[in-house]
Amino acid sequence: MTSLDLKSHQRAYLKSLAHPLKPVVLVGADGLTEGLEQAVDRALEDHELIKVKLGQSFKGERRPAATALGEATAATVVQVIGRMIVLFRPRLAKRGDRPRIELPA
Repeated sequence: MTSLDLKSHQRAYLKSLAHPLKPVVLVGADGLTEGLEQAVDRALEDHELIKVKLGQSFKGERRPAATALGEATAATVVQVIGRMIVLFRPRLAKRGDRPRIELPA
């Protein structure tokens, strides 16, 4: 699975959905480890749209880290703002009581 090519209005829609969200994964001094990628993968499967926070102890560059995390989890980087990364990966099917996020056409 590859990342989506989002149109500007789709990206804006996802940003508006992500605004009230709290980060569900924190990247620490160890950086982008396999365990961190697995945690992000699980969070994306549960939520589709997540925030990842790069902690103060993270020493890498923000945008390359976001790109690497997106590629490792087959997610689309919606936004990088400050130390926050917003990722989106659509679920293949409805899961329990959580409907899928439907992007505007």
